[in-house]
Amino acid sequence: MRKKILIVVSDYYKNIAANLINSAKLYLEKKSSLSINLIKVPGVFEIPVTISKNIKKYDAFISLGCVIKGDTPHFDFISYSTTNAIMNLSIINKKPIGNGIITCLNMKQAKARGKKGKEAAHAIYSVLNQ
Repeated sequence: MRKKILIVVSDYYKNIAANLINSAKLYLEKKSSLSINLIKVPGVFEIPVTISKNIKKYDAFISLGCVIKGDTPHFDFISYSTTNAIMNLSIINKKPIGNGIITCLNMKQAKARGKKGKEAAHAIYSVLNQ
C-alpha cells in the first residue's frame, strides 16, 4: 500500500525553501511506494497547524523552512515553539514528522544547509519502515 507523505514548507525565503523541497523530493521520488503532496505556508509558525489540520489524511509529514536570527528574541521564540509543536504532534499522533526547518545565524549558513530536506525525508522514511 502506498504511503501518503505531506511536505509542509514555509516559503518566506523562497530560494532556501526551493532547495529544501528539491532535496526532499529527490530522495522521496526514488521510493516507489510513496505518494507526495506539498503545501506552502507563509512562515514556519504556520507549519504545525497545517500538519494538525491534515494529520488524519497522511502517514507522515516533512516540515521545511528557514529561520534566520535577527536583532530581537523573535528567532528564539519561533524556533522553540515550532520545534516543540512539531514534536508534540508527532508523539501524540504516532506519526513521523521530519523536521527540516533550518535555524541559522545568517543567509550564508542557510544556503549551506539545503540538504536538510533530504535528511528529514530520510528520517520519516526510516520510521515508516520500522
